[in-house]
Amino acid sequence: MKREGEDSVMTTQEKTGPAQETRDLLLEIGTEEIPARFMPAILEQLKEKGTALLEEQHLSFNEAHTFGTPRRLVFYVTGLPVRQPDREEKKKGPARERAFDREGNPTAAALGFAAKLGLSVKELQLEKTDKGEYLVALQRVSGASTTDLLSEILPGLIKSLSFPKNMYWESSRFRFARPIRWLLCLLGGEQVAFQCAGLRSGRESYGHRFLAPGPFTVKDAQQYFALLPQKGIILDQGQRLQMIKAEVEKAAADHGAVAVLAEDLLQEVTFLVEMPQTLFCSFPESYLFLPREVLVTTMQSHQRYFPVEDREGQIRPFFVAVSNNPAAPEENVRAGNEKVLKARLADARFFYEEDRRFPLETKVEQLKEILFQEKLGTVFDKMERLVALSTHLIPYLPGITEREKKAALRAARLCKADLATQMVGEFPELQGIMGREYALADGEDELTALAVYEHYLPRFTGDNLPKSRAGVLVALADKADHLAGCFAAGIRPSGSQDPYALRRQTLGLLQILLEHALPLSFSTLIGKALSLYQERLPALQVAETAAVIKDFAWQRLRHYLQERGIDYDLVDGVLATPLEDVSALWQRARFLQKKRSAEELALAAAAYIRVANLAQHAASDVDTDEKLMQDMAEKEIYRRFMETAPELQALLAADNYDAALSLLARFKETVDPFFDKVLVMVEDQKIRANRLALLSQIRAMYLQLADFSKIVFASSPA
Repeated sequence: MKREGEDSVMTTQEKTGPAQETRDLLLEIGTEEIPARFMPAILEQLKEKGTALLEEQHLSFNEAHTFGTPRRLVFYVTGLPVRQPDREEKKKGPARERAFDREGNPTAAALGFAAKLGLSVKELQLEKTDKGEYLVALQRVSGASTTDLLSEILPGLIKSLSFPKNMYWESSRFRFARPIRWLLCLLGGEQVAFQCAGLRSGRESYGHRFLAPGPFTVKDAQQYFALLPQKGIILDQGQRLQMIKAEVEKAAADHGAVAVLAEDLLQEVTFLVEMPQTLFCSFPESYLFLPREVLVTTMQSHQRYFPVEDREGQIRPFFVAVSNNPAAPEENVRAGNEKVLKARLADARFFYEEDRRFPLETKVEQLKEILFQEKLGTVFDKMERLVALSTHLIPYLPGITEREKKAALRAARLCKADLATQMVGEFPELQGIMGREYALADGEDELTALAVYEHYLPRFTGDNLPKSRAGVLVALADKADHLAGCFAAGIRPSGSQDPYALRRQTLGLLQILLEHALPLSFSTLIGKALSLYQERLPALQVAETAAVIKDFAWQRLRHYLQERGIDYDLVDGVLATPLEDVSALWQRARFLQKKRSAEELALAAAAYIRVANLAQHAASDVDTDEKLMQDMAEKEIYRRFMETAPELQALLAADNYDAALSLLARFKETVDPFFDKVLVMVEDQKIRANRLALLSQIRAMYLQLADFSKIVFASSPA
């Protein structure tokens, strides 16, 4: 039986010699049009996997690039050697005690290892490792032809590319985002031959589907890059993006306007075209009465058009379209785009006017027909929980006015009502936005309308947080209810799957608590949200589920604090405390980061560690009894603790972290004499339990700032 490490390659040393001839590798995978949203990730994947394969084959190179258009993925590598370098491989065999008997004669294990490599035992060496001595063999391996290696590894590279969705289209059941129609592969001027997806690689490529649809032959990479523009292809996606951006901006500027350029739309359009052509188009001015977001969403999300606004930021009845067919008559293309948008806007106007026939309040009852989640009831049920939870949260918002309270509770009732509107039914991305617009049109308080919109924030990474108190209140209620409900129903994210967006909702909740410095315990918030599900889920264990949610949330908080510049050990130090006020945890983490090299931090940590090492043995149900104290050092540390604990609480309540750390550092002057003079683990059970209980209290005092044992120091703390 093969043992771990036997016959394994330990090291590979390349043999350098005269500089090798190098050539450029060009791989083009020609396809049907790949969805634009797949392209950025697949190009990154192609580069990472392609370069990793080359490195595994010991092939050095200068640079690697990936390019993509809707119909082609290109992997381009410069400076590949024409052959693998020769190298020596060190292979590890059996351990010495298995390789030789007591007389030093080779065993069957040693003889077998040598024979397998075509060597004698005398040609093997013994080498010391951390796990003992092992037999090793050095073997010279001649480098293979790079062309031959590429023929072997490139089909695997193409097969390894993964997409959100795949297609089958030929007999081998090869999977890819879209059918592969041609494969071009050259190393310098030499064709690299392989088979994949029922195709043989060659030196033929294809031009633009409309401008130059036929095949053309390529001699080498340099000719390929020179020919593509002539064939109607702008290969470099960065160049296409800049071209589109410049032309869209110019088209708008030529008409005295400004283009609205969303970065995600710009990137998407970049991967929809191979040779962009911009067209300045218009739509009837009568549609401008629709809310801005309706107009922009219709143009951007549904038609991939760039809206146009005036210098004051008002939407104008124009847009810029980007076409992939410069061969078609421009007026025909413009008219087609204008006709399509007009039809979409007519639908939007119909939905808007139908929704406006009745106040938003009337949509609330219709939420009874919309399921939130099978186990958790309807959206109407959720609305009722949001009202209850918002009411509970009001006392935690310092300085909230009566108007803001009223607005928050009204918003909690109305915030989901737009889900029953025709506009949101057609344009789901407008939820919250249309609720705000309809609320304003109905004459609701502006604070109510704003909170209806803000309660969805943040919607994605980097999005704005709610700013109004009413918006903050309803956003917290919504996210806490969402988390509580999903976890209560047994819904958890798994791997990359998170259909209920629990990670995003959790991070949004934490960000709101942190940025608005709300004095609110996370478990208190989640516990209240869970309690509102008990009638529907009578078997729900509130405390246990709240603990699971907190663990999940603290994982998100750990990453978030590290992203904001806090060292991982300091994050662990503050998150290990019983504190559940997210804003206070952030303040402590920032303070400790500032004090990273301070002597006081090391002193406090040293004292804490001495205390905590024994305090872990304390019984949870034993209180400190001063009458059982015998030693003067024991009485002194108790006296100092009784003075220090309330002083520390006052300092922390006033956010005076500098003074708090100094206080804990000075307490070391009392901790050290105690341990020098007092034996904690005495035979007398009562005295031992009493001393451990005292240490547990002192440990808890330190934990109000941080778990100092989690902090990593360059050397042991003083």
